[in-house]
Amino acid sequence: MPSFAKRVYFGDYVFLLDENVYEPAEDTFLFAENLVVEAGERVLDVGTGCGILGILAANKARDVIAVDLNPYAVRCAKGNAALNNVRGKMAFVQGDLLTWLSEKARFDVIIFNAPYLPVEAGEADSWLGRAWSGGVTGRQVTDCFICEVPKYLKPAGRVLLIQSTLADVDETLRRFAECHLTARVAAERALPFFETVVLIEAKI
Repeated sequence: MPSFAKRVYFGDYVFLLDENVYEPAEDTFLFAENLVVEAGERVLDVGTGCGILGILAANKARDVIAVDLNPYAVRCAKGNAALNNVRGKMAFVQGDLLTWLSEKARFDVIIFNAPYLPVEAGEADSWLGRAWSGGVTGRQVTDCFICEVPKYLKPAGRVLLIQSTLADVDETLRRFAECHLTARVAAERALPFFETVVLIEAKI
């Protein structure tokens, strides 16, 4: 179990945080409140951060693989899985999006709290900055993910993706459609400064 000082709570769950790991915020909690996983499903948690979404999913899922590019996040998520008594149902990988997966890997649910904020080049070079930076348009990471994710879904599999209206939600729906997935806005929450975060569900 990690010895980090900061704690975040969600219901009966507690998550300890490293200073180099994205702290759960409004987008995370919108996702968590609307995350539905059925018993026996296989789940991939991309960009796991402190592990909150993967850990919630693990309570019903058959198993969860949690991946993050940030080594501090992987360590943090492992500790939080143990703290919340789901370590035996989870595996952890330090990797970049879906690039590390076997071509044969398939999941019932793939979840991703994507980096979606538009930033200028060089503004987010830290581990923490990479957790929220979506490049100049806010779409750099999201577009890479959408392009690759369909081939890792089981028949009737689904994708859950968080995004901000600052990064063109309609374009995300269009790109999912191009990949032959049916996408919709499943939940949303207005934030200050003319921004809304939305949870998008896309299905085969």
